[in-house]
Amino acid sequence: MAPPPPPSTLIRSKNFVAQPVVASFIAGGVAGAVSRTVVSPLERLKILFQIQSVGREEYKLSIWKGLAKMWREEGWRGFMAGNGTNCIRIVPYSAVQFGSYNFYKRFFENTPGANLGAGQRLACGALAGITSVTCTYPLDIVRTRLSIQSASFAAIQRKEPGARLPGMWATMSSMYKNEGGFLALYRGIVPTVAGVAPYVGLNFMVYESVRVYFTPEGERNPTAIGKLGAGAISGAVAQTCTYPFDVLRRRFQINTMSGIGYQYKSIFDAIQVIVAQEGVKGLYKGIAPNLLKVAPSMASSWLSFEMTRDFFISLREEDDL
Repeated sequence: MAPPPPPSTLIRSKNFVAQPVVASFIAGGVAGAVSRTVVSPLERLKILFQIQSVGREEYKLSIWKGLAKMWREEGWRGFMAGNGTNCIRIVPYSAVQFGSYNFYKRFFENTPGANLGAGQRLACGALAGITSVTCTYPLDIVRTRLSIQSASFAAIQRKEPGARLPGMWATMSSMYKNEGGFLALYRGIVPTVAGVAPYVGLNFMVYESVRVYFTPEGERNPTAIGKLGAGAISGAVAQTCTYPFDVLRRRFQINTMSGIGYQYKSIFDAIQVIVAQEGVKGLYKGIAPNLLKVAPSMASSWLSFEMTRDFFISLREEDDL
């Protein structure tokens, strides 16, 4: 009896992308791009709020006045400043995060396919967060620089109207040449990892715990509205608990930036200086637009992730024998 023919290239390709880790990797990239673009104006406003200190208060405004100022001075480009770099960063970041979470799950499951406990989800998410931020950090620090270079801070030397500002690669090259080489592209990674690990861990833990309550009885998955609700809750909890680390990250990322850099010696020095000069609320600057963007950002992220992942998993075909 002749052996069965090998599966076609199309079937092999479908089965490859239908693997849980691969499907999660692709879906994570899609989710990242969708969620960041949806909230780009609020994301940029948050960064402008975060980098202010005593004597630097050009954006000491309400959210709506801050957005209006951004629109008045820079137009639509102001809303999207840094978003291209952010999407280039967030697609691999989110892809690695979701993909590595599904990869690490294998080491925490008691039996293959078993549900994880809250602590296991937290640990898995933390490892996924560390993995993703380490892989994509240089793009994050460049995105921060691009977000503030056109803002109307007095300390920043403004270009002539219409002058072309440096883009992603020019900014990265300048940092590498003038601010300390390769290590300059990882400035601020310690407070970033310290914040990202618990943030991503909490995000995955809360989402997978809460989605159960949004799942109709007798069903395996929540409705689209349920996924949006679970994503919004998980994002709000994770962001609020870890927000001071995000402020520290932004401050360290511009530590050597001409005209606007801070001179913090360490994480603990930064915390002491911020609290002494700005009070405890200094560690929560920008949290209002951040929380405002959490619901649409995380909701759209989880919904687009699950829809894309389920689509790719559904492509799996059994080989004809």
